[in-house]
Formats: sequence, structure tokens, C-alpha cells
Amino acid sequence: MIFPTKRPVLMAILDETSAGSAESCIQGGVDLIQVRARGLSSRLLADLVRRVAHHAGADRVLVNSRADVVELTATFGVQLPESGIPPSVVRRHFPGLLVGVSRHDRDGLLRAQDEGADFALLGPAFKTPGKVDRALGVDRFAALIDGLSMPVLGVGGVEPETAGDLLTAGAAGIAAIRPFSEPGAARRRAESFRAVLDGFVRI
Repeated sequence: MIFPTKRPVLMAILDETSAGSAESCIQGGVDLIQVRARGLSSRLLADLVRRVAHHAGADRVLVNSRADVVELTATFGVQLPESGIPPSVVRRHFPGLLVGVSRHDRDGLLRAQDEGADFALLGPAFKTPGKVDRALGVDRFAALIDGLSMPVLGVGGVEPETAGDLLTAGAAGIAAIRPFSEPGAARRRAESFRAVLDGFVRI
């Protein structure tokens, strides 16, 4: 189980267009890869997850929304959107999976914690295309996670230059999409994030 950990967690979120970055992400220091490709059929999604797991290792791969595909592909965990099924239901029907959730406010975080989620992604932490007005900022991020026992990763507009601010605010790690979208640059970007995160190892 990757949580709890003293080493901040780095997650890459990949879809069918960026799945080729998986191996480079792992080589650069990514801990977890979330496969998020909601428009694919079950068969195509399972094929995509298997390809990512082949390069990244099944024990590093989460699938967005689809616990059944996680079970089918023998991967590691599921990432549940806020509008998805509760973590408690996944726990009942798919015991043993790592269960992450995506949340945007304090109430959602508290519900997820009560329902047994292993960790949460909270965002958008910073300005990101289509979500400029919803950016939380570092102070708001810190307030939302204050006192939680569940680890929370920051997501949304995070770059190596801003990742340290979220860790100082209490984040257990960060997740990102765009920095890992190009296979040719994914390893370099992962190494840049990893260098920042490894400076925040907690005793």
C-alpha cells in the first residue's frame, strides 16, 4: 500500500493520447499512473490499461471510475470522480483495491474520508484551462485539508515551480496531466517534479 508514506507521491494522469508516456513517467520517478479515458468502451479501456500496466507495472496503475476494469486487468486501484459511486460501495464489492477520490471542497473531502477512501485529489489548485475561476490557491488548499487524516494530493495547474507550495500547505503529493502528455518530455518533467517532492520527505 502506497499510503501512508513519508515520501510525497507523484501521480501522472494519462489518457489514450498520452498513454505512451507511461514508461518514461515511471523512469522519471512517478509513483502512480491514473488512466482516465472515459469515452472508451470497456474493451478498449481494458486494452489501454493493460498497455499502460505493461510499461508501468500493474501495481502502479489506477483506473478512473471503473473498479470492474481494475479487477479485470489486475491493476492496483480506482479513482472515483465526485459524481461517481461512493468509496464504501467499492470497498464492499471490490475489497483490496486502493481507492482514491477526486474532490473540490471540504464537505466532499469529509464525506470521502468517512466513507473509507485511501486518499483524495483536490483541485484545481492553480489556474488551468477551463477552470481559471475555480482555482483554489495555496491558502485555500491548506484550509480545506486542515485536520484531515486522509492524505490529499494537489491537482490542477501544478508545475515543479509550484509543487513545493502545495507540499508546504500539507499536501501528501501532487498529480498532473499536461506535464506528462508528451512521451518525449515526460521523463524530464517527472524528474523535475521528483526533485522537488524529494526535498519534502517527512520524518
